Amino acid sequence: MSSFTGFPKGFFSFYKELASNNNRDWFNANKSRFLDDVVDPSLAFISQLESKMKKVSPYFPPIAKRQGGSLMRIYRDTRFSKDKTPYKTNLGIHIRHEIGKDVHAPGFYFHYNPKEIFIGAGVWHPDSSALKKIRFLIDDDPARWKRASRSKKFRDTYEPHGDSLKRPPKGYDADHPMITDLKRKDHVALTSLTKKDLQSAKLPDLVVAKFKIAKPYVRFLCDALHLPS
Repeated sequence: MSSFTGFPKGFFSFYKELASNNNRDWFNANKSRFLDDVVDPSLAFISQLESKMKKVSPYFPPIAKRQGGSLMRIYRDTRFSKDKTPYKTNLGIHIRHEIGKDVHAPGFYFHYNPKEIFIGAGVWHPDSSALKKIRFLIDDDPARWKRASRSKKFRDTYEPHGDSLKRPPKGYDADHPMITDLKRKDHVALTSLTKKDLQSAKLPDLVVAKFKIAKPYVRFLCDALHLPS
């Protein structure tokens, strides 16, 4: 596998054109572009992360495979969606916990589409059992949660994102001092990148440096879920 030298110009033009041509005929006619300009540099990027992520945690292994690894599929699951366009118009790379089986596991995330570029850390749409465990630890050890989610370094880099309940979850009072956190249905924090960042060979180092900042946040969530971190 070739070394990562930055995402090429063809990467950006592919996604820009896909947004206006989200159909199978166009994709099949441009599949070689997809493989050369999207898949190959993405796998090279993931491969560069493999050794570097060990400095963040050995439990989040980047896997540079076309299928079944950290690179998310471009094909949309349209079975239960009103939107029947067949392809995702974004690149997604999910470095999930080694015990996790899907995108709902704790992990680190890289996202590109022509309108937004970001990386993230945390747990997206955890099931009810996992969410109860996270809420329990926030309630049980609020001081540690504050250190993980509110430290100056973390907040200067990341912003919380995701859905929240409109009312307090069952078992918690509306005046609970941590009620905003307890109402969250997602525990995800995001930070933006630029197109220039993606074009640089130093992108893997930049991404890992930002992931390191989120390490206490992700470790708290892993501890809540009884996962090694």
